[in-house]
Amino acid sequence: MRKTPVQVTAAEAVSIVKPHDNIYFSCFACTPEIFIEELCDYAKKANLYDVSIYQTLLLTKCRYSSEEYKGIFNTKAFFVGDQIRKDVKAGLAEYLPVAFNETPAFFRNKEVELAVAFIAVSPPDEHGYVSLGLSVDMTLAAVQSAKKVVAVINKHVPRTFGDALIPFHMIDMYVENDREVSEVVYPESSEIDHIIGKHCAELINDGDCLQMGIGSIPNAILSCLENHNHLGIHSEMFSDGVIPLVEKGIIDGSCKQIDQGKLVASFLMGSHNLHRFVHDNPLVLMKEATYTNDPFIIAQNNNVVAINSAIEIDLTGQVCADSIGEMIYSGVGGQLDFVYGANRAKNGRAVIAMSSLTNKGASKIVPTLAKGAGVVTPRSMIHHFVTEYGRVDLYGKSLPERAKLLISVAHPSVRDSLEEAAKLRFGSSFKL
Repeated sequence: MRKTPVQVTAAEAVSIVKPHDNIYFSCFACTPEIFIEELCDYAKKANLYDVSIYQTLLLTKCRYSSEEYKGIFNTKAFFVGDQIRKDVKAGLAEYLPVAFNETPAFFRNKEVELAVAFIAVSPPDEHGYVSLGLSVDMTLAAVQSAKKVVAVINKHVPRTFGDALIPFHMIDMYVENDREVSEVVYPESSEIDHIIGKHCAELINDGDCLQMGIGSIPNAILSCLENHNHLGIHSEMFSDGVIPLVEKGIIDGSCKQIDQGKLVASFLMGSHNLHRFVHDNPLVLMKEATYTNDPFIIAQNNNVVAINSAIEIDLTGQVCADSIGEMIYSGVGGQLDFVYGANRAKNGRAVIAMSSLTNKGASKIVPTLAKGAGVVTPRSMIHHFVTEYGRVDLYGKSLPERAKLLISVAHPSVRDSLEEAAKLRFGSSFKL
C-alpha cells in the first residue's frame, strides 16, 4: 500500500538524523539549502556526532565541513568544489575518488547504508510525480536506497523528464519552500579560450554527438559551432551554451543512434535562463550517471566527440585533472568515462583541451606530473590534445614522438626547457 508523504517543518525533518547516520544531499543547483541550515542549527542542540554526509558538488556554503562541526559531521565528497576545497586540505572533509558512472552503484550496492536522502523536487504533477529537476546523477540511487527520503518541494525546481521523474509517494516527509534555486553564471570566455575553441571546433563535424565538461572553454567551443549542422548532445551535463544552438536548429540530435533528438544529461549547471529552457522541455532527457557516463552506452552513438580539460599533462601524455600535486582540487568526475566511451565509438574522438599556462604563468605541459598528482586519463587512452598553440594527435605515438608533439603546442617560453627535460628522459639524441 502506498504511503502518504507527511508535510513537516524543516526543523522536524532534520530531527530524524541520529548519531552514526549516513545521509545524502542532492547536489548542484538542486542543493536543499533549507535542510543544511536547519541540520547545522539542530546538531549542537541535539548533541549529534559522527554523522557522515555524502555529496558531490553543492552550490552553497557547506557549514558542516568547517572546524566548528568537527566530530559532529564527516563530509564525504565525490567531487571537491570551492565550498569544501580548503576543508579537504585541512583534513576536515574527505574526497572519494569514484568514477562518476559508478556513484549510483555506490549507494545501490550498500557500500554505505543511507539513513536519509535530503533532496529538492518540483511540485507534484496531476499524475502524482515530482521531478528531481537539475540533479539526477546519483540522486535517484540515493532516493531508492535511503531508509527515509525527505524533500523540499520548490516551484523553482524545473520539471525535467526521464529518470528525473519519481512518484511522490517515494518521499516520506516534505517541506514547502520556494527559495530561488542557485544559478551558475560562467565568466566570459577569454581570447585564449576562443582560440582553443576554434581548434576544438576543427575536430567537430556535422552530425557529431558532443560531450563537454564545465567551464569557459566548453562555452567558447559551442560559440564556434554556428556553421555546423545536426549536432547531438550526450553528456554528463550541459549549460547555457547549448541553448542558442538548439534554437537555431544546429543541435537537433537527428544523427544520434540512441536517444535520437534528445539532449541527454545527468545534471545541469547554468543560469536561470537554462532552468527556464529545460522546464517541461521534452527535448531534454535527464538520466542517472550509470547511463550518461557508461562508456558502453556512450559508444552506442557514432561520431562521439568528448572534450574535457585538465590541470596538467606530462610529456608522455599522462593527464592530471583532479589535483594540484597532493592537493585535491576537483575530482575524477566523468573524464575517463567519456574518454573511453568516445574512443570506443565508431569515428569517435576524445579531446583534452586546456590553456598552455596557469593563471600564475606556470606551464601546464610538464616533464613529469607534480609529486602526488593523480592520473585521471592514462597515457594509453589519450588521443587529441589542444592548447591555444594548436592541436596534436598523440594516439599510437611513441613517448619521444609524443614529447615532440606536446612541446610544439606548449607556451613558447617553456619549449626550450621542455626539450632539455625530454633529452634527459629519452636520450641526448632527442631533437625537435
